[in-house]
Amino acid sequence: MNKANEGLLLLKDLNELQAGSISIGVTYGLRSVLTPALVRFGSKYPQIKFRIVYGTSEGLMEELNQLEFDLILVFNESTKTQHLKYQPLFHSPVTLVTSASSPLSGKTSITLEEISQLPLVISTKGDSTSHFIIKAFERSGLSPNISMEVNDIPTILDLVKSGNWHGILVQTSVKGEGLYSIPIKGSGMVRTAMIVSLKEAYEKQAVKKFCSLLMEDITRYKGVK
Repeated sequence: MNKANEGLLLLKDLNELQAGSISIGVTYGLRSVLTPALVRFGSKYPQIKFRIVYGTSEGLMEELNQLEFDLILVFNESTKTQHLKYQPLFHSPVTLVTSASSPLSGKTSITLEEISQLPLVISTKGDSTSHFIIKAFERSGLSPNISMEVNDIPTILDLVKSGNWHGILVQTSVKGEGLYSIPIKGSGMVRTAMIVSLKEAYEKQAVKKFCSLLMEDITRYKGVK
């Protein structure tokens, strides 16, 4: 059945991007990276239909393996799964996010030990950055003071702006005024954004074109290192 479906996709692809669809899973921290590419691609190829689903990296990986997506955009440092194809997009530091009015604003770096004394709001378990953060504390023999877990980054940022809590997010996730990001000291406190897809699945022409356009956008994306 998979081979038959791939044959149908191949025939549809002969339409030179005049028809078809793309299904993409996106982790919450990469929404700001995806949107400009969607606007550019949709303007150029309006006949292509999109299905965009936001979720945790863990959940998106499971759905990709169940053939629910053509590709997913996630933060992931592991590239060892043999049946998956990984395309690195960029690296971004993990930062403590605090209110611009916080006494901490102005600091150029902060340690995990200092952060462990602060009330934190982080992403819910299942999110790869949340898992990344907790593992970093465990390796340092520290316990974070997690007051809240929220599965929506804009809500986390709103809570941080109140000045009552602090967040830990990848730098590219931090958008809006009234916030200040402080890079976290320590080796490996950097996350890698990737396009992940199934190696054996037929790659649609529309998907290839979209990934190429997304990579072009990333090279022009200021502030990402």
